[in-house]
Amino acid sequence: MSTNNTHKHAFHFDDADHEYESSKQGVWLFMVTEVLMFGGLLVAYLIFKSLMKDTFTEGAKFLDWRFGTLNTVVLITSSLTMALGIYYIRINKRKAAIWSLVITLICAAMFMVIKYIEYSHKIHLGLLPGSFFSYAEPHSAQLPLYFSFYYLLTGLHGLHVLIGMGLITWILIRICNGTYGPEHWTGVEGVGIFWHLVDLVWIYLFPLLYLVG
Repeated sequence: MSTNNTHKHAFHFDDADHEYESSKQGVWLFMVTEVLMFGGLLVAYLIFKSLMKDTFTEGAKFLDWRFGTLNTVVLITSSLTMALGIYYIRINKRKAAIWSLVITLICAAMFMVIKYIEYSHKIHLGLLPGSFFSYAEPHSAQLPLYFSFYYLLTGLHGLHVLIGMGLITWILIRICNGTYGPEHWTGVEGVGIFWHLVDLVWIYLFPLLYLVG
């Protein structure tokens, strides 16, 4: 990372490079906790799937792989534009960086709209988690458990998408007011790492929920 006098590092760091490396390590440490959380939930899902194969196969039939595929394409595109945003801010192409991050936000919003459509359809049918389950047609007695996993995994991921949108908006504002540039991009890279993790989690959720039924 190149530095100059325009960025004043915090007093408890030796210099701007020390601040940058420490901040990046902190972000990666946080990412480890996120991986452990989602990893534990995915392992639990796979265990119950192996114990209740017929029930989970039945539940998967209510998911539309076309929506899942579209959301996968949208998130992969957002990962590309996020990476471009980091690249452009590092080479002082501020306008290109802003547009890349705006496109990332648009992709994130598209993901949430598609997920809203999916949720609305399932809620209308009564395919809700646990004791809220009210599906009228004949079904497996354990089907509410499947949808408990479905809403937990996709809902938690959706929450991370919303948090990511907030963080991207924050760095966009800071880029526009000149806080971030080629001499200081720590926050942009940190948010980028978080966003790539959000995308990576979906890469695992998509086949497990939509394709492996």
